[in-house]
Amino acid sequence: MNRDKLIAQVKDEYARMASFESRQSFVQSTADISPEAYYEKLLSNAISEINRGTFDDFKSGEEVVNAIANDKTWLSDWK
Repeated sequence: MNRDKLIAQVKDEYARMASFESRQSFVQSTADISPEAYYEKLLSNAISEINRGTFDDFKSGEEVVNAIANDKTWLSDWK
């Protein structure tokens, strides 16, 4: 898949997730980080990996987001 298209899809997925979580006022973060900040960090790392070619075999942004959600080792810079 085209990397630019994949990045756009991943951005949409993380924006949707952050929007949903920010509406859930009862959700408390143990790390004192907002959902927006958390997903922005994931997005930044995901974009870096897409540009490196890590996800070249993936067919959609949703696939990338699900892979990262299940295994953060996809992100070489994740801490």
